[in-house]
Amino acid sequence: MLQVRIVCISDTHGQHAKLRVPEGDILIHAGDFAAFGDTPIEIIDFNHWLGTLPHRHKVVIAGNHDWMFERHPGAARELLTNAIYLENSGTELAGLKIWGSPVQPEFNNWAFNVARGAAIRRYWQMIPASTDVLITHGPPYGVLDTAHPTTPHLGCEELAEAVRQIKPRLHVFGHIHGGQGQQNSNGTQYVNASVVNEAYQLVYAPQVIEIEVPTAIE
Repeated sequence: MLQVRIVCISDTHGQHAKLRVPEGDILIHAGDFAAFGDTPIEIIDFNHWLGTLPHRHKVVIAGNHDWMFERHPGAARELLTNAIYLENSGTELAGLKIWGSPVQPEFNNWAFNVARGAAIRRYWQMIPASTDVLITHGPPYGVLDTAHPTTPHLGCEELAEAVRQIKPRLHVFGHIHGGQGQQNSNGTQYVNASVVNEAYQLVYAPQVIEIEVPTAIE
């Protein structure tokens, strides 16, 4: 068995260059790398930064601030050359099956908004049952999904049910900055990888998860 070291970040909101990113085998960014997300320059800057990092594999999904990936998906993807971009799609790296999606329940008037219930459930039904690592921008309901300890849960009920059924080894997300942290439940390690707080201040460090795999890192 080999250890795969996964570095998890999310919600950098244009402040990525200020981060101290630990070394690892796979870097995961769970969306909202942009502050405004409607101009190419933010993707170009983020992509350049990704190219300076030592991780062999880098996986990125969009978030609700990353407007270009919804409005001009072809152009946006062409600018992101230093990572694997997932949008309701998957890849296999280092012996791990990874699936990523940017959608989240309707949240003001942002990108990748989908109505709760049947509309969003169809996206979670696309997740393969064999998924080892799930990346979504938003959290599942009830897990690291409150902006403050006394505020309501903001996560997705349908996503929570999908994760309970699929039981990925790791579920990485962000979106609700105040939920930053880790939780283990039902065999799944949950990571809210937000690096900013609710005031968009860069206060949290990237989180590192190690997963054992039976095959060599590719």
